[in-house]
Amino acid sequence: MTFKEKLSCIQQEMKAPKNLRNTFGNYNYRNAEGILEAFKPFESKYKVGLTLTDKVEIIGDRIYITAGARLFDCESDEDVTVLASAREAAEKKGMDAAQVTGATSSYARKYALNGLFLLDDTKDPDTDEYQKESQSRSEGQKKASAKGRAQQAQPEPTDELVSDKDIAVLRETFKSKGIDEAFVIGLYKIEKLEGMRKSKYTNMVKNIDKIKEKQEEKK
Repeated sequence: MTFKEKLSCIQQEMKAPKNLRNTFGNYNYRNAEGILEAFKPFESKYKVGLTLTDKVEIIGDRIYITAGARLFDCESDEDVTVLASAREAAEKKGMDAAQVTGATSSYARKYALNGLFLLDDTKDPDTDEYQKESQSRSEGQKKASAKGRAQQAQPEPTDELVSDKDIAVLRETFKSKGIDEAFVIGLYKIEKLEGMRKSKYTNMVKNIDKIKEKQEEKK
């Protein structure tokens, strides 16, 4: 079997389902670790190996991580490499430089592996799974919209402004969880934490893990 035939077989046989769930955004996703786990059985089956590399590139004033996924044949000198790049965030509150680079590398590697093994993050429009997923998202959006209208129709006059002490505690929570305050402000469509209502603060605290999960998916 030639190397190209081996690659074709792996691409056809590999199953890397979206086994992780983002409950905040109501969708499933996969990560680089899941793809690597799905690949392992093919190493011995087709006598191939896989290596991942990272290269830091500076374009203008921004830093990019270019990840390379290289599949090589153990029975010949043939190999193939797919590259994917991701840009580091200018600033991530609560995360040091190493954590920012690591998260960016993980994101780039995922898409390099997607390209190598022909994995797609979307469903084909004519499949039942796509229809079910689309219907689920549509129903979730309708429920969220209906809930929002209900909340607007029944305002809470006692919903006081959040205190400075509560904001300080929230920022400490963001820092410990590695959550970017700017991301949360954009997510909740507010100008800043100061001056927001107590109900919104309570919602942030209640959904802190979901916010973290959502942020990871947006990288």
